[in-house]
Amino acid sequence: MSSRLATTLCGISLKNPVLAASGTYAYGIEFEKLTDLAALGGIVVKGLSREPMEGNAAPRLYETEGGMMNSIGLQNIGVRAFVEDKLPALRRIDTAIFANVFGYSVEDYLEVVRVLEDAEGVAAYELNVSCPNTRHGGIYFSSDPALLDELMRAVRARSKRPLIVKLSPNVARIEPVARAAADAGADAISLVNTFIALAIDARTRRPRLGAGFGGLSGPAIKPMALRMVYEASQAVKIPVIGLGGIASGTDAAEFLIAGASAIEVGTANFWDPGAPVRVARELERFLEEEKISSVGELVGTLKMG
Repeated sequence: MSSRLATTLCGISLKNPVLAASGTYAYGIEFEKLTDLAALGGIVVKGLSREPMEGNAAPRLYETEGGMMNSIGLQNIGVRAFVEDKLPALRRIDTAIFANVFGYSVEDYLEVVRVLEDAEGVAAYELNVSCPNTRHGGIYFSSDPALLDELMRAVRARSKRPLIVKLSPNVARIEPVARAAADAGADAISLVNTFIALAIDARTRRPRLGAGFGGLSGPAIKPMALRMVYEASQAVKIPVIGLGGIASGTDAAEFLIAGASAIEVGTANFWDPGAPVRVARELERFLEEEKISSVGELVGTLKMG
């Protein structure tokens, strides 16, 4: 790939603006024999919690007409096992590694970050704030700017690395939450996470997923994700990472035009493990065809009205 794709994100040099999204690429290293991981802009690893989690009851995935629903339940090996068993191998790969962090209290996030701060090989943290805060009656961090502010300021005080906040689309307006993250010290925001959805088996009259509700992702959510990325990019001055139904270089270009500085490929990885590398190459061809010398020239160029 040519230098026209090269960019920076939160001071981190990236070969290209295409990242593999958390929850869709395991811990990254599992895909080493399937695609060229070094050709990626970066990998956002599976969400990490302070202790291992088994996740939700099966079935956990359901293919919809326009995408996919999941209720994985944030299953993961825990941050300590990640540092011991996965991170050493990831350090051999010439690409940026982003650690996705989640918890059900501020203390959960702080403990995960504390463990990661002592480890080498992580470029930045992506904080998944789409979890209910058990200390505050189950209110979601992502839906309450005050809770988000409390979380961000606590983690910001403990982290030497850049902080990316991954926002949920399940809010009335994205701008107040984006501004709350930026005002509390976020170096960037990423959006969108999945939309809460329900699929039903009409014959059994039961949900298609073991947990009932699940998160909808894939092509069906792309127009809504584009709208929210545009709105968020207009509301904050920090970089925005766009995701939601990206499966081609043209999709990636659309998110950049809407205001994203980088993008993440997620659901497409389930049917094509090489999707992020393919998207990056297709984006490069798009730039060549449009005679654009640098990918940064696309960012925020949407002509509304």
